[in-house]
Amino acid sequence: MSLPMNPRFWSVLKALAIPLLAWAAFFLKHTFDSGLLLLVAVVALFAAVMNAVHHAEIISHRVGEPFGALVLAISVTVIEVSIILSFMLTGQAESTFLARDTVFAAVMIILTGMTGLTLFIGGLRFREQEFLSTGVTSALIVLVTISVMVLILPNYTQTREGPFYSTAQLVFVSVITLLLYGSFLFVQNVRHRADYVLPQEATDGVRPSAQQTTLSALLLPVSLLAVVMLAESMAADLDHAIEAVGAPVALSGIVIACVVLLPEGISAVKAALNNQLQKSLILSLGSALASISLTIPAVSFFAVATGRQVAFGIDAESTVVFLLSLFVIVLSLSKGKTTILQGLVLLLLFAVYLFLTIVP
Repeated sequence: MSLPMNPRFWSVLKALAIPLLAWAAFFLKHTFDSGLLLLVAVVALFAAVMNAVHHAEIISHRVGEPFGALVLAISVTVIEVSIILSFMLTGQAESTFLARDTVFAAVMIILTGMTGLTLFIGGLRFREQEFLSTGVTSALIVLVTISVMVLILPNYTQTREGPFYSTAQLVFVSVITLLLYGSFLFVQNVRHRADYVLPQEATDGVRPSAQQTTLSALLLPVSLLAVVMLAESMAADLDHAIEAVGAPVALSGIVIACVVLLPEGISAVKAALNNQLQKSLILSLGSALASISLTIPAVSFFAVATGRQVAFGIDAESTVVFLLSLFVIVLSLSKGKTTILQGLVLLLLFAVYLFLTIVP
C-alpha cells in the first residue's frame, strides 16, 4: 500500500517530526539510562525549542502586531520559565539563584555576545551599517531601567539582607516590570511603529496561510510541553556535569539562556548578513526585554505561591561587568551608525563575562 502523495499530508508529517522526536526522546530517557540517549535528548531539546519558536513566529506573522510580538515573547518566556522551574524543583539549594543567573546570562549574551557578533559581522561585510537610533535608544532605556531594578537594586534594599527582595517588594517590582514592558510594546507596535521598523522591512515576508497558522497553533503547545518535559528530565544530568568538571553553579544559567536564545540568535545573525541591522538590533533587544520582563514576574509569582526564596541581586564583580556593558552598548548605539570596532569591543566584554563566570 503506497503512501498518499498529497502535499498537505507531507507538510503535516514534516511538522510532526520534531515534536514526535522530542516526546520519543523523553520517554526513552525515562525508561533507559544511557549516555547515547542523553545525547539524543539534548539534540531533541534544541530541536524542540527552535520548532516551538518557529510555530510562534508563524502565528505572530498571521495575527500581526502588536499581538504577534506578544505571542512570540510569551512562547519564548514559557520555554525559559519552564526550564528554570524544572531545575528549581529538582535542584538543590543553589536553585535559589538559578532565575537570577539565567536572566543575567540572557541579558549579557544578548547585549555583548549576540549584539557584538551582529555588529562585527556587519562591519566585516559592509564596513558601516546604519539604523534608526530613536527606536533602539528607546529599547535600551527600558532595558537598562528594568535590568538595574531587577539585578542590582535588591542588593541595596533594607527590608531583607542580601540579594533578596521582600514579598511586597517582589510583587511591586514585578508589576512595574510588566508595566514597563507593556508600555514598550505599545510604543513599538502602535504609537511609534515607524521608529522601530524600516519601510522596506515592514512589508518583508509572506503572510502565512490559514492552514499553516492552524497547524502551528496546534503544534505550539505540543512543542512547548515537550521542551518542559525534556528539560525536567535533564536537570539532574546538567547539575552532575557541572559538579563533575568543578564549574560554578552559575554556568547552568548560561546553558539555559543559550538554549532559549538560540533561535533569536540565528535570526539576528541572518539579518546582519543581509545588511538589516535595524531588524537585528530590535530582535536582539526585544528578546532581552521579553526575557527579563516576563521571566521575573513569572518566577516571582512561583516563589510567592510556593514560599520559596529567589535571589535576584548579582554580586559586586558581576555588577561591575554588567554596568560596563550597559555603558558601552549605550555609547555604541547612540549615533545610528556602527563599524567593526563596536562589535569587537562588545565581543571582548562577552569573553570577560564568560571568563569571570568560570574563574570568578
